[in-house]
Amino acid sequence: MPGRVEGKVAFITGAARGQGRSHAVRLAQEGADIIAVDLCAEVDSVTPFYAGATEEDLAETVRQVEALDRRIVAQVADVRDIDGLTAAVEAGVAQLGRLDAVVANAGIFTFGTATHLVPEQSWQDLMDINITGVWHTIKAATPHLLASGPGGSVTIISSLAGFKGLANVAAYTTTKHGVVGLMKVLANEFGPHGIRVNTIHPNAIETDMVTNETTYKLFRPDLDHPTREDAEPSFAGLNPFGIPFIEPVHVSHAVLFLASDEARYVSGTQLSVDAGAAVV
Repeated sequence: MPGRVEGKVAFITGAARGQGRSHAVRLAQEGADIIAVDLCAEVDSVTPFYAGATEEDLAETVRQVEALDRRIVAQVADVRDIDGLTAAVEAGVAQLGRLDAVVANAGIFTFGTATHLVPEQSWQDLMDINITGVWHTIKAATPHLLASGPGGSVTIISSLAGFKGLANVAAYTTTKHGVVGLMKVLANEFGPHGIRVNTIHPNAIETDMVTNETTYKLFRPDLDHPTREDAEPSFAGLNPFGIPFIEPVHVSHAVLFLASDEARYVSGTQLSVDAGAAVV
């Protein structure tokens, strides 16, 4: 039914493109106003794998949300910077009036080497963004969630790597397991306030983070320059549906459900959106 989050305000990190933009648009389609942040810059340890989002990307998210006749407050902010992130949330709440849902989506992905060979900076960047950044996101949002009263939600985007020990993906896998532990603690802490906390675990989502030559090479190391077509059979082998990539909107449908009143008593849950990959 339409209007499933009518009147709610959602705070989304990593909102400039990919899953973050998809979540913003899907929630706006169902009536939510949006507070959107993104780094909109390169992270040096990630650049060899894929390019970072830009301010133009964030502007496009704004355009798509506003085209749905919803309000959006968008700002460049780094989840590693608690002061800047707190200021961004406060500015959004000042304009939109409240905060009901948090989607801790911002994250980075690097991979492709044995654990003992992972570069120090790469490991640290993943911990700082994928774990500490999630903590900062929730820390900045919590006073506003509590002020809005029962019915709020926090959704943390984890990964298939939050279930499995993926070889040659040590740092990322560590972070995606780590946020599950944080979710479980917060579900206990926020429950008495009527606020739900859950993780979503996507598989290979069709975003810039995944659909690039460097990631293809993780699955086809036998090729110097593997193409999407070269890698698709390997990606498809990750799940019993036999599909290589999942469109971001299918993760966004899960985000919408968890943000809506339909999920009133859904908390402490690890929700897979992975075409069954976690059971393979």
